[in-house]
Amino acid sequence: MEQARDFLDESEALAAILTGLADADFEQPTQFKGWTINDVLVHLHFWNRGADQALTDPPAFEAATGRLMKALAGSSLRGFENGEITERGTDLLNAWQTLYRDMGARWEALDPKQRVKWVGPDMSVRSSMTARQMETWAHGQEIFDLLGFKREERDRIRNIVVLGVNTFGWAFKVRGAPVPDEMPHLTLTLPSGATAEYGESGNANRIAGSAVAFAQVVTQTRNVADTDLSIEGPIAREWMENAQCFAGPPETPPAPGTRFRIEA
Repeated sequence: MEQARDFLDESEALAAILTGLADADFEQPTQFKGWTINDVLVHLHFWNRGADQALTDPPAFEAATGRLMKALAGSSLRGFENGEITERGTDLLNAWQTLYRDMGARWEALDPKQRVKWVGPDMSVRSSMTARQMETWAHGQEIFDLLGFKREERDRIRNIVVLGVNTFGWAFKVRGAPVPDEMPHLTLTLPSGATAEYGESGNANRIAGSAVAFAQVVTQTRNVADTDLSIEGPIAREWMENAQCFAGPPETPPAPGTRFRIEA
């Protein structure tokens, strides 16, 4: 299952810019809702652990989900996650690395179609791994931005693009809007220079540009106005202004100019 290798490589790319930071550096706030680097790693580590428990220990996963649902009635997700994961700084970095490296090795051998439980509907392990890569890439962006590093993108971004394509309808449903009959035609350039196309050609609604920019919009790490995407047609415009490839209630994308790489 190549998605497991992609998840591992995505995680290693993020870990590389964190190695060597002092514990105090992990308390720096990012441009994403003021989350600190510690908050980001707690979030990634908590849900990596959840995904792995859903595979290896379903009763433990269901128990953790039960605690989560009960806690959310009187607390925030951030508070719950930070209570469940107690490591911080370098200890947190090490714990996160140990688990994702173990997962990457074990999950690569799985049948991609194997089903596992999740907080919402059951999913395939391939979808679970893609979601973990997406979360790592998306939340990693705020850390790259904060520390002033330009991420060297790879064609594994295609997995996140596919997730964005597959959640076209969800971007409308989550806001209570009718789902258009046809998805816009996409022409996206991967980091290698290869072209990826999705949707029917000849569609009056079209989106073109880099695959990275499309992934940034559907994960809400950038406002579409801050990307190189060319957008034609009202459906394409509405999608890109409200795209959301992740579960949960409707989220408002960042305002133009509010998410950017801070110059070192």
